[in-house]
Amino acid sequence: MDLTIFRTSFIAFLEKEVKVKEPQNLYSPIDYILQLGGKRVRPLLVLMSVNAFNKDFNKGLHAALAVEMFHNFTLLHDDIMDAAPLRRGKPTVHEKWDVNTAILSGDAMMILANQYLEVYEADVYKKLMQLFQQTALEVCEGQQFDMDFENRDNVSIPEYIEMIRLKTSVLVAAALKMGAIIANSSDADANAMYEYGLNLGLAFQLQDDYLDAFGDPKTFGKQIGGDIIENKKTFLVLKAQESLKGEDLDLFAKLYTTNTVSTEEKIASVKDLFEKSGAVAAIKKEIKEYTLKAFGVLEPVTITEVTKNQLIDFGNYLMGREV
Repeated sequence: MDLTIFRTSFIAFLEKEVKVKEPQNLYSPIDYILQLGGKRVRPLLVLMSVNAFNKDFNKGLHAALAVEMFHNFTLLHDDIMDAAPLRRGKPTVHEKWDVNTAILSGDAMMILANQYLEVYEADVYKKLMQLFQQTALEVCEGQQFDMDFENRDNVSIPEYIEMIRLKTSVLVAAALKMGAIIANSSDADANAMYEYGLNLGLAFQLQDDYLDAFGDPKTFGKQIGGDIIENKKTFLVLKAQESLKGEDLDLFAKLYTTNTVSTEEKIASVKDLFEKSGAVAAIKKEIKEYTLKAFGVLEPVTITEVTKNQLIDFGNYLMGREV
């Protein structure tokens, strides 16, 4: 699916709207993080959704920028919480400036995100804001659950799925529903677009968990085994803990609680136990099921078959990394 027209239009709009002004130490970090790039998945989904209902996708540009601004605000604050030195290969905002500057610029980004929605007519604006504010709060809830899990030894797989639903999937879902609202679709169609995004977002995050351990370092874009090194509780870890027995379980626990082996040996041993426990087969099954569920909810939506196929193509493009 050719996304060039959506991406080109969005980038041009972003560069027109986001300007560095006084005080520069407030606005320069905002411009900096937005210029770091990324796939721009969420704003593209807003525009694709407007277009799917046969409306001019340019009507969605302000909402697309609101979603992108909010997403990058969460990244900016996440980087502070994680003490992350790099974002997309460049110094994070709190490293390039300082923590206080990053907090304040992040706050300004949240306010700007809300302001971009003010161009829409009253009834559309109300629906967009209700969805946007609910989504923003859910993302915060997901982030808190993620932090809570770091200090817990008994996280269940359903709890983990709920955490990634809140932290990652709801914003993907909201982007699609916002496009449908702007296009004046029916509530049923808007809700179906939301469910499409929710399930696709879950599939994508689970695939990210898998690729962190088993991906190709040339194409994944991040260090392979990063989650293992950081002892993160991913789906693979939780499934392995649930399935392993005896000596294998003891070894797995030891690898995650002590530093008696090298990083390379730890990654290799944990990956072997992921395979042995059935966690790898289980995560592939979950990824496939959520992807198919996403495509299935598009069936009753009142858009053309060509458009449905384009959305399915986009889902396949998003999930195109080898699994």
